[in-house]
Amino acid sequence: VQLVESGGGLVQAGDSLRLSCVASGGTFSRYSMAWFRQAPGKVRRFVGGILWSGVSPYYEDSVKGRFTISRDNAKNTVYLQMSSLKPEDTGVYYCAADRFFRAARNRDDYDYWGQGTQVTVSS
Repeated sequence: VQLVESGGGLVQAGDSLRLSCVASGGTFSRYSMAWFRQAPGKVRRFVGGILWSGVSPYYEDSVKGRFTISRDNAKNTVYLQMSSLKPEDTGVYYCAADRFFRAARNRDDYDYWGQGTQVTVSS
């Protein structure tokens, strides 16, 4: 499975941004998907995830109420809608796919990764 993220950029605090991740080479609808982010000098951390059905996405506490994950299985795409962005949201955002049906938050549970897209939020 190949994953390609897009949609990153430089925005100001309070702005919104939508990231996309397009999958190819596998049966997208069978994968649980997630977004992670990595700030400079820090480890890659879970942001949010979504199961194959798209029902009940789950999030890391700091983004709840601001970020929304959705997926379109017909388009092999998962989205991360980010609003009320803060400088601490800055980082490289990665899309990841898990072959199993589970609400995983651990990096090691994910089998496939994209190359990442940079999000920079200025104050």
